[in-house]
Amino acid sequence: MIDYELHRCTRRCAATDRELAIGEACYSVLIADGAAVVRRDYSVEAWADPPTGAIGWWRTTVADPHAGRPHWAPNDVMLNYFERLLEDPTAEDARYVLALLLVRRRVLRVEGHEKDDRGRDTLVLHCGRNETDYRVAETMPSPERAAAIQQQLAELLQTHAK
Repeated sequence: MIDYELHRCTRRCAATDRELAIGEACYSVLIADGAAVVRRDYSVEAWADPPTGAIGWWRTTVADPHAGRPHWAPNDVMLNYFERLLEDPTAEDARYVLALLLVRRRVLRVEGHEKDDRGRDTLVLHCGRNETDYRVAETMPSPERAAAIQQQLAELLQTHAK
């Protein structure tokens, strides 16, 4: 299985290497880097357009890691990342966990259950944003793996409020 090496905000601008201050506006972007997905943060001054290979991006503020509750990236960014995971046959359990998160956030809606061609239980999901149906194998990770997936998703897709 491929594990994505994900990192929280480095508090440094990816373009200028300048330190980003707590409370400063910046842009966060998810970028495909081979089989990996990395998060890069850019100061407002250094931001022009999303880099080539960007999966999604959003404007945020540099958070104090010791204050406030976490906030997720915009739903469209999370949906784009989910669609990227659909293409990775080694990410079935991560795809399932993210699908459940997107159902909880009401980005995806459970339309039903069916068996896939290998006889596995599969969720049939519908996205009203893009009028697309998805089929995701119900691949329940072990408790340890579920915690690792949740941590990876949080590091990639969360920021903290002020």
